[in-house]
Amino acid sequence: MVALSEPSPHSLSNQARPLDRRILARRLSVLLVGLLAIAVVVNLALGASDISLWGALGKFLSGEELTTLERVVLWDIRLPRIILCVLVGAALAVSGAVMQGLFRNPLADPGLVGVGAGAGLGAIISIVLGGLLPVGLQSLFGSYVTPIAAFVGGWGSTLVLYRVSTRGGRTSVATMLLAGIALGALAGAVSGILVYMADDQQLRDLTFWSMGSLAGATWEKSMIAGPVILLAIAGSTWLAHGLNCLALGEAAAAHMGIPVQRMKNAAIFSVAAATGVAVAATGGIGFVGIVVPHVLRLATGPDHGTLLPNAALLGGALLLGADLISRTIIAPAELPIGIVTAVLGAPVFLWILLKRRGLVDQ
Repeated sequence: MVALSEPSPHSLSNQARPLDRRILARRLSVLLVGLLAIAVVVNLALGASDISLWGALGKFLSGEELTTLERVVLWDIRLPRIILCVLVGAALAVSGAVMQGLFRNPLADPGLVGVGAGAGLGAIISIVLGGLLPVGLQSLFGSYVTPIAAFVGGWGSTLVLYRVSTRGGRTSVATMLLAGIALGALAGAVSGILVYMADDQQLRDLTFWSMGSLAGATWEKSMIAGPVILLAIAGSTWLAHGLNCLALGEAAAAHMGIPVQRMKNAAIFSVAAATGVAVAATGGIGFVGIVVPHVLRLATGPDHGTLLPNAALLGGALLLGADLISRTIIAPAELPIGIVTAVLGAPVFLWILLKRRGLVDQ
């Protein structure tokens, strides 16, 4: 007769840990939904104007007509800004989580695929040289010349990196990283030349755009960015299982039946689409794509099945908080939101670096 040994407490704890993390991740999702809802209400209620959200809501429920000021401030200014803010925050956070899973490095960022460098160069070209466009094109695109140029620049740089790093149908992540550094340096050099050529007004526009801003949020911009970002996020969540397997290495993931090359292609282009639209809509906003996934990974583990949707929720809530600070800290003026995210994210990023080097406690 074969004696059955009692499972050790260590093995029991190892079996229970994934289940506990899944339960914790689900509970965290509920909390993040509540946090996002609270952030939406607070951002809708507070701002430079002293419009009362609750007074306007009471009028709406009672059938009373809102004043012109209430309608403009709440419906035409704050609400589209909130929607665009949530979309951009979710896009940056999910893109960061996908890049960290693809590179198997918690310090990876959406900028590694060249979107940031290309989008920045495209925006600078449009601001400095936009006056050289034919009058017909200027009148056709109007104020959307810079966002369109940024999107085209971001996608163009991504395609260049993809072509450089792909040989024989296989994409080298290491080559993409090195090529991204080189492309960023080249884009920075060209941008420096254009900045040197810019006049005072163009320099102000360049500075404000490079620091990120949601001041130009409109319903039209939200409706344009929304479908692309939502489709890219949906496509990213479809990659969750493959990214989990990729953590064991490309060879192991392939043995598990994961089409590694197809997954790489989908990850790169979903990140390029989401980040390209986000940068085109709001300018450069840093640290969201690094900080949010890493914080969630510390809290609930590396399972991308829960990490990616939670990153979308926390990214939206975090950017809403940063936008509230940028709108109110020096009201009625507005602080570029990229400055706020840098102040909030830089200490966390430094802590991540120190922890990885073993200079701080786990």
